[in-house]
Amino acid sequence: MTHTSPQPKEWILGISAYVPGKAAAADGRPLIKLSANENPLGTSENTRAALAAATADLATYPDPGATKLREAIGAKFGLDPARIIYGTGSDELLHLAASAYAGPGDEVLYVRFGFSVYDIAARRVGATPVVAPDKDYATDVDALLAAVTERTRVVFLANPNNPTGTMTSAAEIARLHAGLRSDILLVLDQAYAEYLEPEEEDGGLDLARTASNVFITRTFSKIHGLAAERIGWGYATREVVDVLHRIRAPFNVTTAGQAAAIAAVGDDKWVQASRTHNRQWREWLAGEIAAMSNHGLRVVPSKANFLLILFEGRLTAEAALNGLMAEGYATRWLPGQGLPDALRITIGTEAQTRDIARILRTMAEAA
Repeated sequence: MTHTSPQPKEWILGISAYVPGKAAAADGRPLIKLSANENPLGTSENTRAALAAATADLATYPDPGATKLREAIGAKFGLDPARIIYGTGSDELLHLAASAYAGPGDEVLYVRFGFSVYDIAARRVGATPVVAPDKDYATDVDALLAAVTERTRVVFLANPNNPTGTMTSAAEIARLHAGLRSDILLVLDQAYAEYLEPEEEDGGLDLARTASNVFITRTFSKIHGLAAERIGWGYATREVVDVLHRIRAPFNVTTAGQAAAIAAVGDDKWVQASRTHNRQWREWLAGEIAAMSNHGLRVVPSKANFLLILFEGRLTAEAALNGLMAEGYATRWLPGQGLPDALRITIGTEAQTRDIARILRTMAEAA
């Protein structure tokens, strides 16, 4: 058959493009953005100063090896800098993992209600996405293991999970890894790891230190407040990292971004303040939602910087979305991810969080 224009690969047409959280209403009116899980406290002064100071030379390419950034991350977490890879946010690293280890005829496995990029990363390389059932919006390790076939090449797991906020324990992560073949790459997406207390960590970094088939990804976009700079990093064996470097975009982290990330790595005070704020107001809002259970609202237990709120009564998620938008707030409605009856709402400032509770209560009572 002759075509009159270039034709994409058939599997590309099966991709639903990633839809970012809204920042404006349909009429262009700017909204308070609680739809993208950004840090409501912003960025630390130290990090902002480092970024500004690094913009003096704009004509020179950044360090292609991000040497000082890798050394800073390695020193912070006790990791070998040679086994650290960096990316345009952790999104690039997720795509690299699928690109390097899966293709046509292979399967990429993830849990239902997992991060939407996993599906895109799988389809982008012609692999087949396979979705394991969840357990009340949380990861079901037994279901994941049951879904593994001889064609499985990559398993993606976000922990805490996005968009549900649920947490898989270190024991369950270890059990999942032990149940996978050694030729399957387990990708642990830890974008929200800094919001965990030390005793809540899932043991992923320790696994990546010794296991040949574990790849950890993290980001500076969330607790560090560097979403605009798009900086992520990952850790695996030298063999895995070498493969990923072969297809990584060159000069993928800017000079200013590297400088800002180095400052952010060392800013423990900022991370602790952001974690404390998030925990206080996440638990407060969860309590307020629980008090609305008689109106059909339910919150999924979260360890991230957002809550997934289920609307199981007269007030629908879509109506709540529109009502919050009318009051000036953008939240995340995800019917395309199988969540038509839920909203994901980022934990904002104290004033914003209190206002969200007020608006939801008013709508629930009126429904």
